[in-house]
Amino acid sequence: MSREDLIAKIAEDASITKKAAGEALKSVLNGISGSLAKGNKVSLVGFGTFDVAKRAKRKGLNPQTREVITIQARKVPVFRAGKKLKEAVK
Repeated sequence: MSREDLIAKIAEDASITKKAAGEALKSVLNGISGSLAKGNKVSLVGFGTFDVAKRAKRKGLNPQTREVITIQARKVPVFRAGKKLKEAVK
């Protein structure tokens, strides 16, 4: 499902225009992104949890030269599916 398909589905289910549905989706995604950027967790009960995980500094290989390189530590977004979502996918 693409972003446009999702906007159309939201508009149909909520009986609103596609423009309003697009703004609503944009607001939700910006809210989740902003919260994660501040280091906070976002929990949607039954759906899942968005969180920030820390990856430690590690050694890796340059695939072209096979040279050992250092990969810097960083933060990455993670998603853990909730019980209802897991059951819906079965």
